[in-house]
Amino acid sequence: QVQLVESGGGLVQAGGSLRLSCAASGRTFSRYAVGWFRQAPGKEREFVAGINWSDTTTYYTDSVKGRFTISRDNFKNTAHLQMNSLKPEDTAVYYCALNRHLATASFEYDYWGQGTQVTVSS
Repeated sequence: QVQLVESGGGLVQAGGSLRLSCAASGRTFSRYAVGWFRQAPGKEREFVAGINWSDTTTYYTDSVKGRFTISRDNFKNTAHLQMNSLKPEDTAVYYCALNRHLATASFEYDYWGQGTQVTVSS
């Protein structure tokens, strides 16, 4: 069993930056791909970024390419999402999740954190 805890959310003005962190318990973190998802009020949960277990492949949804960067540290059992040039439309609850392979569909992910709120003001 793996538990995930996100942190780093908050309120920021448009154009600002935030760095989200995802801390995983257990010794199997390095075997999993990590995905970041977000869910805005009244909208479905959507894929934001993902990284494979070996840190050799990353994937981003088009709306965040060039602004967000996903990374991981398998020694520290952590993953991060660096978010720059934030826009009001980035406002959502952000979740990290683990899966055996890099995927964009939320139903494929086995473990989820509780989420962290990101609010971008205009």
